[in-house]
Amino acid sequence: MRATTAPPAGTGRGVGRALRPTGKVLPEHARAHNRSLVLGHLFHATAASRADIARSTGLTRVTVSGLVAELIAEGLVEEQGLRIEGKVGKPATLVAMRTEAFQIVAVDLTSDTRILGGVLSIVGDVVVRREVPLDGQTGERAVDLLEALCRDLLTAADRPVLGIGIASPGVIDPDGVVVQAPNRGWYGVPLAALLTDRLDVPVHVGNDANTRALGEFTYGQAAGGGTIVVTVGEGVGAGLVVDGALVRGRHHAAGEIGHVTVVDDDSRDEMPHECACGRVGCLETVLSVPALRRRTQGLAPHDSDAALASVGRLLGIALAPVVSALDLAEVLLSGPPELLDGPLRESALTTLRARTMPVIGQGLDMRMGSLDEDGALAGAAVLVLSGQLGVT
Repeated sequence: MRATTAPPAGTGRGVGRALRPTGKVLPEHARAHNRSLVLGHLFHATAASRADIARSTGLTRVTVSGLVAELIAEGLVEEQGLRIEGKVGKPATLVAMRTEAFQIVAVDLTSDTRILGGVLSIVGDVVVRREVPLDGQTGERAVDLLEALCRDLLTAADRPVLGIGIASPGVIDPDGVVVQAPNRGWYGVPLAALLTDRLDVPVHVGNDANTRALGEFTYGQAAGGGTIVVTVGEGVGAGLVVDGALVRGRHHAAGEIGHVTVVDDDSRDEMPHECACGRVGCLETVLSVPALRRRTQGLAPHDSDAALASVGRLLGIALAPVVSALDLAEVLLSGPPELLDGPLRESALTTLRARTMPVIGQGLDMRMGSLDEDGALAGAAVLVLSGQLGVT
């Protein structure tokens, strides 16, 4: 049975807001903002009284009561009985978000060989998992494969579906248009609008590295004060969360470190290679998973470690200006741990610390992301939570 789309309906597009709203806003945007505050509190606090929500969000009790009543009527929130706490006076009634009542379809387009999809609960658990081989398909054929997988996942869902989230490589604008994704053969493709129309379900599309950052922030262990999540797959990208907000850039291309030139004619022990973007010597040409596998194939363990450490140094060189400019606290790596978590990570961190001020580099943490292979799926789910409910 195909699951129905759940209320409330936002339009299917990319995420265009800060992550967790934390204060009041102008009157013309107040209701939607305040609604996000209430839902966000319940999403992270599990259950709370109306007075708890008012204290946490800074909203009045009257405003909170009205919004909670509206959310209960929509089926997003429910009352869970009285709080037993032994205090004098009338016990408070607890309310909670109905996280078990809805599901999200999420798709990860990071791999160069397959499209991975899943049906997820609102709290990020993968309920159903599907994948289809890419078989080298690009352009419209790749869109058709994606659409077919989404239809399959919608059929597999056994709860109302809030929406579909898609983590795609490339530059993605806030409306879910793939401005350019060379490895997919997509240029100016309105992917969110196209699939929303075809599937009749809100679809939200974001850059795969950005979605992993969202996933780590919402479901993982990223603090969000100053984090960069470096995604290594068919390509290389990064998602930045600074002071609780996703950094996008004026061309929606913040974090495209994979296309920073790190290998040139003057580089020692390296030969510049042509990148999918048409330039030569990009970080992606040495750090992508296919490049790392080519570099280490057939080598003895010691030589393989040395080859990975060499790439780690180039990654550290590329990251040092970013870490310094934004005074970041942590770097998370997302990709195959057998390639990244070892000599490559250690060399990158050593290089970062050598190339940044001690006050920045000394306390810098560099580790693998906490969400493993489901990081992009979790982040794609956050696209839907943010786009439909204003929750991250």
